[in-house]
Amino acid sequence: MTSLQLHTQAGCGLAIGRYPRFRYDARGGSGRATCTPVDDRLEIVFDPADLSIPPLNWRTTQVLVLPLPPGLQIAIEPLTLAGQLVPASGAVTLRFEARFHCSWAGLYRPPPLLVTTDLSTGSVAGQRHHAKGSPLDARGQGCLVGVARVPPSGDPWLDGFLGLPDDALAVLRCGFDGLKGERSAMDAADLP
Repeated sequence: MTSLQLHTQAGCGLAIGRYPRFRYDARGGSGRATCTPVDDRLEIVFDPADLSIPPLNWRTTQVLVLPLPPGLQIAIEPLTLAGQLVPASGAVTLRFEARFHCSWAGLYRPPPLLVTTDLSTGSVAGQRHHAKGSPLDARGQGCLVGVARVPPSGDPWLDGFLGLPDDALAVLRCGFDGLKGERSAMDAADLP
């Protein structure tokens, strides 16, 4: 069993419901996964306690050409990130579950939104959103995409504002450090 390090990057995106896609700079996010080789793939599991994802706020997020209003913040609390990676093709599929905690100037704090989706380097489509990811390249860089059906939070104002339940889209540009060694080890295991 070995490990990989995930780094999130700029050029990400998020969308929910009828609203236009947010431009999201996720630089600075990271997490370490334990990896177990199984046939031609790696089963990877991240420790949620060690997984950090930058919040959406006026520094990291734009809607159209405008930053989010100061005081509005959406913090992301990862609960699960696990799945598989195929080193030979760079294909990745990860089950992602997180709570999204919205706040406005520290005064308005509705219940968190629970989001569950499969992030993939392939194509995804929901009722409203669709996107195509890209497999990891030789440097371990790629793009994961996912569509989730977001249930109501239970807060009438937030649910009405976002039109919940509705689809949400995630576009995550990221890199995996340590993958080159995994590819070499798997290639060696295939030798007679």
